[in-house]
Amino acid sequence: MTEVSSLTGRLLVAAPALADPNFDRAVVLLLDHDEEGSLGVVLNRPTPVGVGDILQSWAGLTGEPDVVFQGGPVSLDSALGVAVIPGDEGPLGWRRVHGAICLVDLEAPPELLAATLGSLRIFAGYAGWGPGQLETELTDGAWYVVDSEPGDVSSPHPENLWRAVLRRQRSELAMIATYPDDPSLN
Repeated sequence: MTEVSSLTGRLLVAAPALADPNFDRAVVLLLDHDEEGSLGVVLNRPTPVGVGDILQSWAGLTGEPDVVFQGGPVSLDSALGVAVIPGDEGPLGWRRVHGAICLVDLEAPPELLAATLGSLRIFAGYAGWGPGQLETELTDGAWYVVDSEPGDVSSPHPENLWRAVLRRQRSELAMIATYPDDPSLN
């Protein structure tokens, strides 16, 4: 896959017709996308588990809500840190994904990154697709692909992120933000 066709750093916004309950109204940030497959985290699935309950040393560095997010249905026993790190340079323990959005090495001492973090979210698990699988789902209309913004990672109201991301689009996608939660009630 060429650099131009990579979707790394972009958002997948679930179409209303997507039937998989793991991704109902999901907004997924793609962390990697190439010929070997795709990996991302669901940005709008907060859990009731506090960050301090599982990663005490990182708890003071996360934004509100200060909870672990369910990043996807794969490897729920693993954790990923996604942060906004402004500027071109950063400390050891991070990898730029796209723009200011970075992956954080949660094995690194938090104090190495504390001064440079703009925001941080901790995700349990991730969403993954094998080679060509995501492309098939895109062709089938399961996802809308849109640009990400650094604020998407740290939205203080993740329950509204699906509608907010669609609403800011300058196309017919903005109208989909008004799609009812249960169309059978209309």
